[in-house]
Amino acid sequence: MASIGTIITRIYASQARLPIQGATVAFTQGAANERQTLLAVRVSDANGQTAPVRLTTPSQSQGTSPGGETPYALCNIWAEAPGYEYHVIQGVQVFPGTETIQEIELTPLPLTLPNHQNTDTTQITPQEL
Repeated sequence: MASIGTIITRIYASQARLPIQGATVAFTQGAANERQTLLAVRVSDANGQTAPVRLTTPSQSQGTSPGGETPYALCNIWAEAPGYEYHVIQGVQVFPGTETIQEIELTPLPLTLPNHQNTDTTQITPQEL
C-alpha cells in the first residue's frame, strides 16, 4: 500500500540566502532521458517558500524490508525567476510521512550594458576661469 510524502522548496539568492518571491517551481517525475510527468506548479511566497506538494511514496514497511522497494519516491524540480538563471534538480528523495524541504539557490543573470558602438562622443576641454 502506498503512502504520502510532501515536498516544499525554499528559493533564495546568494550566500546571504535572500528569499526570492515569485519564482515559478515545477515538480515532475520521470527518468532524466524520459518524458517528464508534471506533478504540480507552485510560486514562491515572500519567504521564498512554495506550498507543499503531495507525492505518492512506497509504504514505510516496504522500504524497510530487505530486498524491498526503495523507501522513497523521486521527483525533479525546475525553478526559475525573472532576472535569475534557470535551475533544475533531479532525483530529489521524498520519504513517506515526511515533509522534505529542498533549498534552491538561484544565480542572478549577468547585467548587460547597452551597446555603445556607433555612438558619437564629444571631447570637452576644460575652460579657464
